[in-house]
Amino acid sequence: MDEQPQPPQTLQISLDEKVAQGEYVNFANIIHSPSEFVIDFGRIVPGRTDVKVYSRVILTPLHAKQLLQALAQNITIFEQKFGEIRLDAAPQYSVEEPSN
Repeated sequence: MDEQPQPPQTLQISLDEKVAQGEYVNFANIIHSPSEFVIDFGRIVPGRTDVKVYSRVILTPLHAKQLLQALAQNITIFEQKFGEIRLDAAPQYSVEEPSN
């Protein structure tokens, strides 16, 4: 049997207007269990100690790893084009929540 290679699937991404506007976030908190990763995206405002969470994304471990790889690839492309993203100036925060 000759099997023809399948052409790659093309996905059509649909965004409603509210989602397409996006949400500025400068904070992410990640917790996980054996079956999922939960990422809360929020915003820290100077002078406040609370974080408002704007979105929660729940991923399988496989999808979390694929997201990690996609982000790494895109950061590499960004840095080749615009220069290194420096972490030494970023403030460090601790979250009193276990990550497991």
